[in-house]
Formats: sequence, structure tokens, C-alpha cells
Amino acid sequence: MNSVSVRALLIRGMLAGLAAGVLALAVAYFLGESRVDASIALEEAHAHTHDHGGGEELVSRTMQATGGLATGVLVFGVAAGGIAALVFCYALGRIGAFGPRATAALVAGAALLTVYVVPFLKYPANPPAVGDPDTIGQRTGLFFLMVALSVLLAVAAVIAGKRLAPRLGHWNATIAAAGGYVVLIGLAYAFLPSFNEVGTDFPATLLWEFRLSTLAVQATLWTAFGLVFGLLTERLLVPGPDSVAGSVPTATRSVGAAN
Repeated sequence: MNSVSVRALLIRGMLAGLAAGVLALAVAYFLGESRVDASIALEEAHAHTHDHGGGEELVSRTMQATGGLATGVLVFGVAAGGIAALVFCYALGRIGAFGPRATAALVAGAALLTVYVVPFLKYPANPPAVGDPDTIGQRTGLFFLMVALSVLLAVAAVIAGKRLAPRLGHWNATIAAAGGYVVLIGLAYAFLPSFNEVGTDFPATLLWEFRLSTLAVQATLWTAFGLVFGLLTERLLVPGPDSVAGSVPTATRSVGAAN
């Protein structure tokens, strides 16, 4: 193969994201929804204690837990898969002598770390009945700011590592770049505002289980994406056993040229 279509990789990324979204949806439904229901029950009990119980809900809980959840997770999976596929197109052959599967796994792992885990450690997800409604806009904005900082600092760390490698060696350059990323993220943690809005009457175990379930959803999504997309890209870039010796470098150069 002399050229590889970025469009073909983008389509495979979106399909892999859809497949990963299905698995993440199952995890979200079976692990997360029971915690959401328990949190809503606590919220409603608290509301009945202080007022008349609130107004009529616009969307039923059943619709939220089925159609709404499926739409949100699957759309996110497809969109995230497409973006990750474009990142893969740029990364293949530029971050080391990695084949398609290894590069897909690295992209998926980096996405999980930078897009979710790092922001999550500063601004973890809250179930219903946790958090002040007056600060939800501020908390949402700061979460996305943390996502942007994490991604940009990760990109800067990769660039710094490549530039330091000729002087320090690959191992030392990687450690230095990763250390710089951790230090700068730590500074962001220290200077960005924090929120402690968990009520004293909210069960700590329920909060912990809810947050773990959200982390499990993201881990399932990106792990499945890395595995499925890696398989699809390897079949595209290395189509036959007789191309094992030379197809990966050729495909790598072709994708790089397409960018």
C-alpha cells in the first residue's frame, strides 16, 4: 500500500468509538444507574423535608436512564473515536517505532489520562443531591478548563521530550517531560479553586461508588476503543502476512505524508 486514506482511519475510529460506547453504556447502566437512583431518592427525601417536593420533571427518570443515557454515551463514543483517530493519524510514526496497535493503545491511554483522569482528580463527578446548584456553571467551566490544561500540557510534554531526547537520551527525556507535566498539573491543582459541597448527611460510600462507576465507564470506553481501533487499523495498514517485514514503516510514512 503506497497511501492510506485518513478518511478510512476516521471512519474506523468512529466505528471503534461506537463499539466502545456500547460497552461503556452497559457499564454505565448496570454500575452507575443504581447509584443515581439512590442519590435521587435522597434528594427527593430532602426536598420533601424542606418544601412541597419540587415541580414536575420534564423528562421521566425511565427515559433518562435508557434513551437519554444511550444517546449521550454513544454520541460521545463516536465523536471521541473520530477525534482519537485523527490524533492517531498524526502520532503514527512520530512518537517512536510503534505499530498501529501499539500506537492506538498509546493514544487511547493518553486520552483516558489527560481528558478524564487528571481533571477527575481535581473535579470529580457528583451524583444528584451533591453540589450547590448556584455553582454548577462555575464547576463545569473549571472542569473543562482543567481538561484543556491537561491536554495542552501533555502535548507540550511530548514535544519537549522529543527535543530533549538527542541530549538526554530517550529514557531521561521521557522522565523529564513527564516530571514537568506532573509539576505543572500540580500547580494547576493548587491554584484553581476547589469545591467541597458534599452534605454531611450524604453517604460517603454512595458517593465513592458513584465516582468509581463514572471512572469505570471512561476506562471501559477508552480500553475498548484502543483494542478495537488497534485491530481495525492493523488490518487496514498491514493487510497480509507477506507484508509483515515492510508494511508498517510504509504505512507510517504514508499516513504522515497525508497529514
